[in-house]
Amino acid sequence: MIPKTFKEVIDLGDGREISIETGKLAKQAHGSVVVQSGKCMLLCTVVSNYQASDVDFLPLTVDYREKFAAAGRYPGGFFKREARPSDGEVLTMRLVDRVLRPLFPKDYHSETQVMIQLMSHDENVMPDAMAGLAASAAIQLSDLPFECPISEVRVGRVDGELIINPTMEQLKSSDIDMVIGASEDSVMMVEGEMSEISEEEMVEAIKFAHEAIKVQCAAQVRLAEAFGKKETREYEPEVEDEDLQKKVYDLAYDKVYAVAKAGSSKKERSEAFAAIKEEIKATFPEEELEEIGGLVSKYYHKAEKEAVRNLTLEEGLRLDGRKTTDIRPIWCEIDYLPSVHGSSIFTRGETQALATVTLGTSREANQIDMPSYEGEETFYLHYNFPPFSTGEARPIRGTSRREVGHGNLAQRALKGMIPEDCPYTVRVVSEVLESNGSSSMATVCSGTMALMDAGVQLKKPVSGIAMGLITDTESGKFAVLSDILGDEDHLGDMDFKVTGTEDGITACQMDIKVKGLSYEILVKALMQAKDGRLHILGKLVETIAEPRPEVKSYAPKIITRIIPGEFIGALIGKGGEVIQDLQKKSKTTIVINEDPDTEEGIVEILGTDQDGINMVLAKIDALMFKPEVGSIYEVKVIKLLDFGAVVEYTDAPGNEVLLHVSELAWERTDKVTDVINLGDVIDVKYFGIDPKTRKEKVSRKALLPKPEGYTERPPRNDRGGDRRGGGDRRGGDRRGGDRDRKPRRD
Repeated sequence: MIPKTFKEVIDLGDGREISIETGKLAKQAHGSVVVQSGKCMLLCTVVSNYQASDVDFLPLTVDYREKFAAAGRYPGGFFKREARPSDGEVLTMRLVDRVLRPLFPKDYHSETQVMIQLMSHDENVMPDAMAGLAASAAIQLSDLPFECPISEVRVGRVDGELIINPTMEQLKSSDIDMVIGASEDSVMMVEGEMSEISEEEMVEAIKFAHEAIKVQCAAQVRLAEAFGKKETREYEPEVEDEDLQKKVYDLAYDKVYAVAKAGSSKKERSEAFAAIKEEIKATFPEEELEEIGGLVSKYYHKAEKEAVRNLTLEEGLRLDGRKTTDIRPIWCEIDYLPSVHGSSIFTRGETQALATVTLGTSREANQIDMPSYEGEETFYLHYNFPPFSTGEARPIRGTSRREVGHGNLAQRALKGMIPEDCPYTVRVVSEVLESNGSSSMATVCSGTMALMDAGVQLKKPVSGIAMGLITDTESGKFAVLSDILGDEDHLGDMDFKVTGTEDGITACQMDIKVKGLSYEILVKALMQAKDGRLHILGKLVETIAEPRPEVKSYAPKIITRIIPGEFIGALIGKGGEVIQDLQKKSKTTIVINEDPDTEEGIVEILGTDQDGINMVLAKIDALMFKPEVGSIYEVKVIKLLDFGAVVEYTDAPGNEVLLHVSELAWERTDKVTDVINLGDVIDVKYFGIDPKTRKEKVSRKALLPKPEGYTERPPRNDRGGDRRGGGDRRGGDRRGGDRDRKPRRD
């Protein structure tokens, strides 16, 4: 018997709906829900251990997977099963994690796993936009301690109209693609890309999304009440000692404040803070410290955070001595690496990124194969964050989720500035060599310069900046920090990164940690970010004002030619012999793609030697050469026959035609070599297809003056027939016409 289910429906206002259902699937999970829109179905489950882990943080794992069966497809690869998550799945995990994590109690340390699975795909529904809703709904149906329901929506704008959760088709013509995460009263996360929109337009889109999220949060509350709201589980809270906290605070605050105010470097500051912490620990007996050492460290860091925040709010000063709007010193360099197609170094304070650009053909495009999306990227950016960049030593175990997320942000910042007619596949790689502050924004800046150094004709240069916010809700004071340090990232109430050109925003990423942040403060923060972004942009333009007019001499040049589909086979040759031989001789890479709409061939020729490229172009021209009737062409004699000569058009090597002996001269020609020889270059006139021979006809004699008294010989068929009286008997019986023959007897 099918169990009873509980369901809530959310109206998106344009005929589309989202339903949230529970009670049928995965009932052993602590919370489970099926979210559906159209034919798209997500199953989300949440499980949290009842015993706390031996750690001082929340061990939360958010896992999002798209099942290929959901789209009626097989996974790629030899083993036909889903393996490690794709970059697209990782990005969705990060979007959900960043909203959920702050809403768990800080002293809740039980291992918690949220699993979201795409079980049925609808090509008109983007499933990642509903992942946050599914995760929150599952948690609301569990007994986990969680502050309040949240949701996430995607916002697009088509023809000036904002749309909640647009389709993939709508998104193609949208100038905004943002995902916003929020609770009923607070925006918590924003990430997306835009087509150079203003700060005010961005805030308008956030407000629009927040209204839709409020409706989705209310639906979760109704579902939980109908299902039966569970009592929140009890868990062992962290041990607190108010007297110890006050003692540590009194010992630490003034000393930390003094170090913070000194405006020292990261290394000096870290050493000074560590020394204060050790001094405080030294005031306790060793036996006592064994028991309370963890609390001492915890309370010290609270005092340190408060002192640094107060320094900024009260005196407008920061850890490195800057004022709130100051940008750290910047130096840039291009063309640093001698062998790559484009390179640059961007250094801002103690953050440094080295970017490289590699140019290739469509064969090097990044293939995306997900159940919800199949396609390819001809511009993509990879971001690497090695441990030495922060002075640490740790094992490297593949690409981290953080690297995927930061690389994607930088890619979205730049991709809108790649011209639509760029013939190359472009790969940017950012190596972070130093980090104290936003390395993703340094990647945007170094990537911009490296692209221009490579000769990629960027529409406009792009810069990026990381901003911070410190607020005091009691006093109403707040400070917006430009170009934040790594320490300021941890102690602030908002971390937001904004990229753009001089004309508008191209990408953003925000994590807002303070409740009820006013839109007025958000607009002020964005406007201050604009000032800083334009300052940084000026430094980039000082280094390289515009893209190189051409790619470097050792970088590959790419030429694209369109050929009729009928010539594709001839260019490839039997078993690929023609194209392979041509690539070998010309030292180029040739890629042929067929346009599915026009069935034309798109030929890409990539090479460093212009002569090699010209060789390929000449071959293509030769293959497509079609002589016009009545035109005169220069030909070369390449073969002699008893009945004429084979000649080749000099403008189209490889295109051959028979020059019949009767077309060599007006006089009777007994031997071909009486008129022409092998290797001779002559002119001929093209007559098209001869109706008698059904072959192409060219003539040399047609270009020569006709001799005086020349009499045209009558055609063979007009000379009275066969001299033996039988007429034209080709194919018949020469012994007396076409009469029946008796079968031969063996």
